[in-house]
Amino acid sequence: MKRILILGLVLAPIVARADVKMPSLFGDNMVLQRGVNVPIWGEAAPGEKVTVKVFNQSKEATTSAGGRWMVKLDPLDVHAGTTLQINGNNEIKINNVAVGEVWLASGQSNMEWKLSSAGNAQAAIAESSDPLLRSFNVTKAVADTPQTDVKGNWQVAGPTTSGGFSAVGYFFARELRKKLNVPVGLVHSSWGGTPAEAWTSLPQLQAEADFKPMLEGWEKRIAAHPAAMEKYKNETLVKWQADADKAKAEGKPEPQKPRAPDGGVTSPHRPANLYNAMLAPLVPYAMKGAIWYQGESNAGRAYQYRKLLPAMIADWRKAWNIEKPQDFGFYIVQLANFKAEKPEPGDSDWAELREAQTLTANMPGNGQGLAIDIGEEKDIHPKNKLDVGLRLAAAALAQTYGQKIEYSGPVYSAMTKEGNKIRLKFTHAAGLTSRAPDAELIPGFAIAGEDKKWKWANAEIKGDEIIVWHNDIAAPVAVRYGWADNPKATIYNAAGFPAVPFRTDDWPGVTINNK
Repeated sequence: MKRILILGLVLAPIVARADVKMPSLFGDNMVLQRGVNVPIWGEAAPGEKVTVKVFNQSKEATTSAGGRWMVKLDPLDVHAGTTLQINGNNEIKINNVAVGEVWLASGQSNMEWKLSSAGNAQAAIAESSDPLLRSFNVTKAVADTPQTDVKGNWQVAGPTTSGGFSAVGYFFARELRKKLNVPVGLVHSSWGGTPAEAWTSLPQLQAEADFKPMLEGWEKRIAAHPAAMEKYKNETLVKWQADADKAKAEGKPEPQKPRAPDGGVTSPHRPANLYNAMLAPLVPYAMKGAIWYQGESNAGRAYQYRKLLPAMIADWRKAWNIEKPQDFGFYIVQLANFKAEKPEPGDSDWAELREAQTLTANMPGNGQGLAIDIGEEKDIHPKNKLDVGLRLAAAALAQTYGQKIEYSGPVYSAMTKEGNKIRLKFTHAAGLTSRAPDAELIPGFAIAGEDKKWKWANAEIKGDEIIVWHNDIAAPVAVRYGWADNPKATIYNAAGFPAVPFRTDDWPGVTINNK
């Protein structure tokens, strides 16, 4: 008996390794992308035959020597719920599988922001029951090499679950549900305070010379991190504890505990760390595209962002083997207005970051939704996530799904000089109007002559054009609109979309040398 028991214990791990295993993305309530060859993959014993069945399809694969297998389903039609069956040494049944549209939602804290903390959250959550709107929240993780799985599970929208959904992602998905009338799945993978380089693969970053200083800087930070941590533990924390004990003894508020120094190999800000842990494992799950709310952490390097964001997007499309950008739409939330209004016009790193976002949004397959009019001066996390989601959805419905709807606010297209005035032309300008309290005083425009000294401009709407001037500038050469951290944004079109901030000049900005 003892010998049989021992033999059983020896064989047990072998049997366990032979079991077919699926990444966490493949679970109950999942949504599969319609209309494309859908990859289904997992692990099993080398050489093991695996069969995948759904509807009337049956696909078979043989596991590689490395223990990996994959099949690609024929394109699927819209479906509310079915079972995906995987057979190998064992059987896996994934229930309540819908077929519709799948979108990735990523970025930093404004994408991470939960529906439960958004404006009008109580009503939105109470009305959120929808068996065909689902979300998969990726658990935060870091890694210095690409991983193969994430932690998370699919949840169906409803009063007990929707509060934990990304607010922007939820409102975006809800609008697609209304307008497309198909199931919608959201794969949410974001982390507050993180820069775009953390979401980009290392090979992609290494391929661009402009990113070399950033990568070298991180190598130095990592090398210095052990010493910085020792100082933090033995000096900074010791002093803080002494100050805290003193404050407590004197009945005073305890000083805030200092943060540990960033810069270690496990930092979520380190280039590629989040790509490796929170994005690479999602590949090649079939998706229609991505929505992206990030940029605050890169505002100080806005000129670099002109290359960094397009590089990241190209990196993602390459990972998903996308040949045409239009086959993987990418929609950006332009940074909201934030911080105190400035009395005089001038330079702004946030304005330069918005410019970088707009330049990227104008590339094939990309678009954007504005938040320039719904931010909050003292809160980097504006509560109005509804309009952000609706504007992203409008862009996707028009540009990805081909619906004939307006999806953008007025976009500057050209200027002409007329004496001491400049005439501005726009696209998406039907019903051009100002929502300023005084229709005769339209704020937000600045004008300059050859001396590059900016002054607030007078502005007048003429049909779908705007004329700007300043009585003290006889020969103006450039105009800016919405060019500030927190500008006055009052120009809209008839569809209710705000004008895209712009400048007609190309004078060097404040972040041009920041790497």
